[in-house]
Amino acid sequence: MTPAAVHPASVSFRALGTTASLLVTDPVALTAARRVLDAELAAVDAACSRFRPDSELSRANAAAGAAVHVSALFAEALDVALYAAEVTDGVVDPTVGTAVRALGYDVTFAALRPQDLGPLRVAGPSAGWRAVEWDRASRRLRLPRGIALDLGATAKALAADRAADRAAEVTGHGVLVNLGGDLSAAGDPPPGGWRVAVADDHAAPDTAGRPTVSITGGGLATSGTTVRNWRRGERQVHHIVDPVTGDVPAPVWRTVSVAAVSCVAANTASTEAVVLGEQALGRLRRAGLPARLVRVDGTVERVCGWPADPFAEHTEGGAL
Repeated sequence: MTPAAVHPASVSFRALGTTASLLVTDPVALTAARRVLDAELAAVDAACSRFRPDSELSRANAAAGAAVHVSALFAEALDVALYAAEVTDGVVDPTVGTAVRALGYDVTFAALRPQDLGPLRVAGPSAGWRAVEWDRASRRLRLPRGIALDLGATAKALAADRAADRAAEVTGHGVLVNLGGDLSAAGDPPPGGWRVAVADDHAAPDTAGRPTVSITGGGLATSGTTVRNWRRGERQVHHIVDPVTGDVPAPVWRTVSVAAVSCVAANTASTEAVVLGEQALGRLRRAGLPARLVRVDGTVERVCGWPADPFAEHTEGGAL
C-alpha cells in the first residue's frame, strides 16, 4: 500500500509550567494523541511536582526520616533520576531540592517574585544521591532527614518519552512531543524527519533565522540559564544547581542542546554540560553525543557531528 502524503498537524498549550507542543504526521491522529499526552502530563504532575503539596514527591519530602511506599510511575521517575545521577557521577543529582529552594525557586516560576526574595542563601553541598534509601522491588523509599528530592532535571523528559511512545503506539502514526525544549519522537517521522529550530527560549515568537536540525526518533533536549533565572541581591541565579556547592555553576554555557537515544538521555547530558562548564566538551565527545553549546558571549561549539547552523522557519525547540 502506498503511503498517503504526510500533512503534520499540531497543537500547543500550557502544561507543567511550560509550553507543551504535540505534532503528529496525520491530522486524524491528533485527538487520540492529545488524550494520551494529557493523561501523561496529569499523571507526572501528580507524582513528581514539587509545587503541589499533594504530589507524591511533596509527600515523600515531607516524610523524610520515615519510609513511604510510592506508585509505579513515581518509582519509574525515581529510577530515572537515580540512574542519571549514577551515569553523571552525581553531577545531575535529585537530592538538590533543598539547594533549589534556598536559591528562591520554591514556587512555580510563574509565581516567583524576585522582589519578595531576601538575600541569597546557598544551602551548601547536597547530601548526594547515594544517601537515598530505595527498595525498587517493594517500591519503598526512605529519605534521610534534611534531604529533599527535586526530579525536575529528568521527570519532564521522562514524560515526553512516555507520551511520545504511547501516542505513537495508540495512533499508529509518527509523533513528536515537545515539553519546553525536551523533545521526544516516536513512530514513523515525516519525510526528512521532524525539523526543529534550536533557541534559547522555546516560547520565542519568531523562529526565523534560528539554527535547525532534523530528528527522526529518540530525543533532543536543550538546557539553558537565560529563561528561568532571577536576581537575588546582586547576583543572577537560575534553576540548574551544582550539587557539589549547592549554588548555580560558574557561567560558561548559555544553552546546551544534545541529541540522544531518548529525551531522558539528552536532558541528562545537557543538564550535566551546563554544570560541568568547559569539561562538558570532553564529556560529550567521550559519550559520542551530538551537541551544540552556546557560550555566555554567544559563541558556539559543536561536537560529535552536530551540523553547522542552517536557517529556516520550523518547530521551536528552545530551552526550559
